[in-house]
Amino acid sequence: MLLVVDVGNTQTHLGAFEGEELVYDWRFATVRDSTADELGAALRALLALRDLAFGDLDASILSSTVPQLRPEWTAMASRYLGHDMPVVGPGVRTGMPIRMDNPRELGADRLTNAVAAHAALGGPCVVVDFGTAITYDVVSADGELLGAIISPGIEISLEALSERAARLPRVELEAPPELIGRNTETSIQSGVIYGFAGQVDAIVRRLRGELGEDTGTIATGGLAGHIVPFTETIDEVDDLLTLTGLKLLHERNAGAV
Repeated sequence: MLLVVDVGNTQTHLGAFEGEELVYDWRFATVRDSTADELGAALRALLALRDLAFGDLDASILSSTVPQLRPEWTAMASRYLGHDMPVVGPGVRTGMPIRMDNPRELGADRLTNAVAAHAALGGPCVVVDFGTAITYDVVSADGELLGAIISPGIEISLEALSERAARLPRVELEAPPELIGRNTETSIQSGVIYGFAGQVDAIVRRLRGELGEDTGTIATGGLAGHIVPFTETIDEVDDLLTLTGLKLLHERNAGAV
């Protein structure tokens, strides 16, 4: 069984693959000062919920946007799983040329998502990730990662609005009952939901103007479900995209790392 681990700024998402099938996945809050032993204890508890143990995991691979947790996860794998855990980054074969000015600026999760999206949709394609930021990673018809567009995320925008405007409250992220808000809360909800949906559509249409109208789009990230229903340009939503990408990268590096 293959363990795939995606460490994000807010949440850590883990999955277990049995062959081609993702049989289990779990999420827990990312704690930046976690030790290898604490990570091992958390993983053991999650496995126990499915009547699994460390010995059921034959291999693993890690993507992390939190640098201080990378050595802790790899130490955990060595200590408790009995094998090396490759980390997505320099030295890991991706099969995807990166055409950015400085490829090291690219987050491991975004690279992993691009690999998975191109495998699923072919190229050209765009991955729209609704995370701490909203990122648009662009893959060419030849399977090259051309670059990205990055904008402030939804939660960051909501926090800034309530913190910088004394009379504007923090609201729940949900669709308003109608476009024109009848009170402050629904007015903010309308602006956020339709404003971000409009941003997505405007950017994707511009990208299709450059790459071709057949450019596929796939959305991922925890907040995608709130915005995508109000867009016109997203082809599909895949909350497990990063885990799938990690499995693909493991396969491309089998025996090499």
